[in-house]
Amino acid sequence: MMAAAWPLSAVAGLLPASLSLTLLLATLVSILVLGAAAVFFEHIRKIGCMHSLERSAVSDAFFEDPNSLKKVPCPSVFDPPEKYISLIVPAYNEEHRLPEALTETLNYLKRRSTADKSFSYEVLIVDDGSTDRTSKVAFGFVKQHKIDNVRVLLLGRNHGKGEAVRKGMLHSRGELLLMLDADGATKVTDLEKLEAQVHALAKKAKSSPGTSTSSSHNLSDVEIAVFGSRAHLEKQALATRKWYRNFLMKGFHLVVLLTAGPGIKDTQCGFKMFTRAAARKLFTNIRLKRWCFDVELVYLCKRLWIPMIEVSVNWTEIPGSKVRMTSIMHMVFELLLIKVGYGLGIWKIYS
Repeated sequence: MMAAAWPLSAVAGLLPASLSLTLLLATLVSILVLGAAAVFFEHIRKIGCMHSLERSAVSDAFFEDPNSLKKVPCPSVFDPPEKYISLIVPAYNEEHRLPEALTETLNYLKRRSTADKSFSYEVLIVDDGSTDRTSKVAFGFVKQHKIDNVRVLLLGRNHGKGEAVRKGMLHSRGELLLMLDADGATKVTDLEKLEAQVHALAKKAKSSPGTSTSSSHNLSDVEIAVFGSRAHLEKQALATRKWYRNFLMKGFHLVVLLTAGPGIKDTQCGFKMFTRAAARKLFTNIRLKRWCFDVELVYLCKRLWIPMIEVSVNWTEIPGSKVRMTSIMHMVFELLLIKVGYGLGIWKIYS
């Protein structure tokens, strides 16, 4: 007859106290790690499910016209283009910085449209749930420049810059779609640099041997992404920033390289241009809503074989940045989401 199993307490009594404590700690750590992993993967799964619902949902968004008090239905990026260029400006609590940036932007656009009648434009301000007078300031520009040229999309609550840009892109009318920050840190005239690269790449794509003669010659139908870059200013920035900020940024850049791979030196510059076809693919796939959606765009460009190029732009530090030291940890977490979500096939890419 087999001896009865020893109670766990009896076994523990035969082990040295230090070993018992080590086993207990190891067990607790294992439980915590497995629990954190379960929560992390559930979070990734929920993001994927939410994205599927957003792709299939019918948009009921609209623009408010303060001049006529009518509601203008939002267009879709899947509709044919109605403008040459759309400028998407994500804004969260930007009542102080927005007026100067918008005035400079609209003055430039008006000068170009006066000189070139084929140059048509729209500026789409996406208010990401601001709690200040951002929407009032934005609607002031709609009154002045009319809703055909300036539109305001209200998100209701704060989602994050990535979501504000995504919504703006999906409801734009341009052949070319440019995202730019509300602080005016990058000169709007630099869009001509990005624009020139788009046209050069489009011309090259249309004249390539593999291009069918029946292929569309519309600029909006060619898939191209051009990223503004501040990489040429890095040495100056390193010399003026605190050592710990440089350390954190270098570490962040390393993680970005491991996540998205080489090719783009400055993923975080808020000045990026896409053709309509490229935006259609990228912004119906993008999942991150806050800090690292730029890195996800680079990752998606590579996976979707969308040509991308980096162009140096003028950039000025504008007081009032919303990036904090704690934001770095959030960014690293989002980069991990990209690596695991796409790497394990939890997040599907739709072409």
